[in-house]
Amino acid sequence: MDQRITFTPDEVARLADTEFFRAKNQISAKVRQSLEQLHRAFQLELVGRNLLKPNGFNPESAQFVKGENLEDFPYQYLDFPRHYTREEKFSFRSLFWWGHHVVFALILEGSYIRQYKQNVINRYPMLVDQGICLCLSPSLWEWKVGPGFTLELTQDRKSEVAAVLANRSSLKIAHFLPMTHPLVQSGEFVPVGQEKFRAMLSIITPP
Repeated sequence: MDQRITFTPDEVARLADTEFFRAKNQISAKVRQSLEQLHRAFQLELVGRNLLKPNGFNPESAQFVKGENLEDFPYQYLDFPRHYTREEKFSFRSLFWWGHHVVFALILEGSYIRQYKQNVINRYPMLVDQGICLCLSPSLWEWKVGPGFTLELTQDRKSEVAAVLANRSSLKIAHFLPMTHPLVQSGEFVPVGQEKFRAMLSIITPP
């Protein structure tokens, strides 16, 4: 016999709250517009750039994704550039994770990983003290920030970062903006994404 399902008064109120869903749709549309602006900005940044890119990389490939359940919260993201195979990852993800933060992340794995890691160390001054972090999880799909999850690239941590990178077969570098950040609230986080994208390009360009 099926278990009887009942809704709490709070759940009923949420189900009946038509304004919430209208507001959610409006916010989602604005997030999509922001991601489209980022896409155009990133395209301009790549003009004339020589990249350490995997075989089969398509410079035009991009993907906009919208979902409802990233650890129970809605999300939207842009992948550009975008290249994913089982063995190789070469992508920049701009993720808007409801209830958490906006993330700009470079995701790398594959034949050039040794050079990418060397570039992080050799071009460390181009990355430090900008709120850019090395993601520590062995999973490239972990999006939390803070102790145990990320290590911020600061001037005094070069040797620590090198030690963490030494045995890694993949690499994820990211910048996190909390939803309470003034640049998020003012809708001015697109230039931040462009700035971080430009800085992280130093990792995927030849020596």
